[in-house]
Amino acid sequence: MKLVLASNNAHKLIELQALLLTLNVELIPQGALGISEAEEPFITFVENALAKARHVSQQAGLPALADDSGLCVDALDGAPGVLSARYATLFGQPKSDADNNRVLVEKLQGVVNRRARFVSALVAVRRFDDPEPLVTLGRWHGEVLDAPRGDGGFGYDPLMFIPELGKSVGELDAATKNAHSHRAIASLQMLSAMREVWGLG
Repeated sequence: MKLVLASNNAHKLIELQALLLTLNVELIPQGALGISEAEEPFITFVENALAKARHVSQQAGLPALADDSGLCVDALDGAPGVLSARYATLFGQPKSDADNNRVLVEKLQGVVNRRARFVSALVAVRRFDDPEPLVTLGRWHGEVLDAPRGDGGFGYDPLMFIPELGKSVGELDAATKNAHSHRAIASLQMLSAMREVWGLG
């Protein structure tokens, strides 16, 4: 079965391909089909993921999978949240991982409570008007560091410290990240839902 990924993020494609390996699906990035990115006007990960999945499915005429994810920091009332990828632009800075990380460190300067979560909402639809979208949510708890550690992963990975692993996400190898991450948690639930509801093997 062909499944269109509602993203042009190469990192997400690689991670999701690995996580969904046991399903008999071919994951195709939307860019390969010339599909433009959807608007993401909503304030929750689930709503944005659903909008992206519907948009791509309608354009492609195929089932679609969308991930909307980001970092939620307790001391910042859940920010950067759905604006994680462009957090720095809210403060007049360029849109890049490095700038997003720098701005986050500045916003947390002197803050004692460093609790945060990576959140991933996965939504899959069989068609754009599917009345029964599959929706899963994964959360990966950690603490925001004062400075980046490690050069692996992407986004806020170098700033997110996972106490149980004793490392930042940026210090983890891909296999370890894929075994523990928010996207891994959501993907395992999605695998189960696709098997149960869509009958995939």
